[in-house]
Amino acid sequence: MLRADGVQVSQSSVYRALRRRGMLQPTNYHAERRALAQARKQAFVTAPRRRNRVWQTDFTRVEITSGAAWWVCPVTDYYAKVCLAAAASTTLAARDAVGALRAAIESAETMIGRSLLEDCLDPDTGELTPLIVVSDNGAAYKSADFARFIAGRPELRHVRTRHHAPETNGVVERFNESLKYEHLYRIEIPHGQALIDEVEGYRDVFNRIRPHENLDFRRPLDVYLEAPSYDVSPASGVQES
Repeated sequence: MLRADGVQVSQSSVYRALRRRGMLQPTNYHAERRALAQARKQAFVTAPRRRNRVWQTDFTRVEITSGAAWWVCPVTDYYAKVCLAAAASTTLAARDAVGALRAAIESAETMIGRSLLEDCLDPDTGELTPLIVVSDNGAAYKSADFARFIAGRPELRHVRTRHHAPETNGVVERFNESLKYEHLYRIEIPHGQALIDEVEGYRDVFNRIRPHENLDFRRPLDVYLEAPSYDVSPASGVQES
């Protein structure tokens, strides 16, 4: 956050400042984080080993300066951590969830230069491995309209997390946390269009510039654009819709 404000400072200096003020987490904090990360991985029998095997999506609430409530609906790739779309709207209906997925598909196809369906096909056998879209149990994702959209896309399959198990959707939850605490909560957002612009600006930073620890400090877009293998990595541990 200091670097975002133009202050050049080392990690060791920040560590010493936080330690002097008693602001460091307890020593078992990182162990707890690793345990939570392991729990998220266990939501899948085998963690995806390439892009477009598992996407995660969710709504998160944002209040703008006027006090009006908006909803942002990101779609993230589990393997690359890239945020493919983050649609903002004043409602959290099925049409908003479908719109976010449509935007994510368009974004993915633009980046990889071919259709999502083609990217899910084994080039040697032609076998289709559907991309699994993971969501929570919100009304938008349980609706008939959302189910019809999924049914019309043979490359997609939808599963929902277990009730009261948000950790199963951890990648998109982590994006939501970063979006709010690293950016949106630090600025004033006067109206909806400003929110849309700020979300898109941060999504670009998140994908192209911000290194990610879980990717060995690589950038999500670089990982997403790597030539994919065609290992089949099925996901389970979540309730199928």
